[in-house]
Amino acid sequence: MNIGVVTEKQFQEIVETYEKLVFTICYQFVKDYYEAQNLTQETFLSAYQHLDNYQGTNYKPWLARIAANKAKDYLGSAYARRVQLTEPEDTQPLLPVACAPEDIYIEKESEQTVASIIYALKEPYRQISILHFIQEKTTDEIAAALDRPKRTVETQIYRAKQILRKQIRKEEHYG
Repeated sequence: MNIGVVTEKQFQEIVETYEKLVFTICYQFVKDYYEAQNLTQETFLSAYQHLDNYQGTNYKPWLARIAANKAKDYLGSAYARRVQLTEPEDTQPLLPVACAPEDIYIEKESEQTVASIIYALKEPYRQISILHFIQEKTTDEIAAALDRPKRTVETQIYRAKQILRKQIRKEEHYG
């Protein structure tokens, strides 16, 4: 079904169905309620303007992609400066998996942001953080793997947590 033939009433139903999803995605990026409202409107305006170009039947991923792109565009260069590193395949997710697709999308973005922050840390905190937060190794396992005293590893994890907390707060304020 080509959604280019959607009536205004049908489009209004699409808006009502997905406005919470779109707002949530925008808000997760910009962390500003009013700006997220503006971006939500821009998302639906863009979707409406491009109805004749869309050939799918599932509006959710299409609208989610538009919303994410609008939010990224808004963040501009602040977003472009982020280091987007992917997690190694053998790591566990940093956040529990949710059931709703929009929650999965939002949590995946959060995981990538936290992983990016971890991979950007300076040593010795980068290696400690990867092992502890991403690979979920215990203090004893990390001490054995790095041939360091357990107390040193505990101290480095504590300091890494402080650094990460500060970086995550900074990330929330900038985007």
